[in-house]
Amino acid sequence: MIAQHYRLYIERTDAEQNMARFYAMSIEPNLFGEACLTRRWGRIGTRGQAMTQYFEREKDAVILFLDLVRQKRGKGYTTILQTRHLDG
Repeated sequence: MIAQHYRLYIERTDAEQNMARFYAMSIEPNLFGEACLTRRWGRIGTRGQAMTQYFEREKDAVILFLDLVRQKRGKGYTTILQTRHLDG
């Protein structure tokens, strides 16, 4: 069983290069108790592409998750804070 859920959404934009990319990742359990690392990426505003990898150990999924975060931050991706407005 996964101890905690990992989620990340980051973006990289550059108006001069007409670049507007997103990268999203999450680690969640599947029905068989495996840790699933799901990644989505593409142009902001599109559905993009997706890939899911399965791991027997949560630790292996977390190691890859953190490695990918370091790689993306090195390429200029930044975290976007999202807020929700609740109607009363």
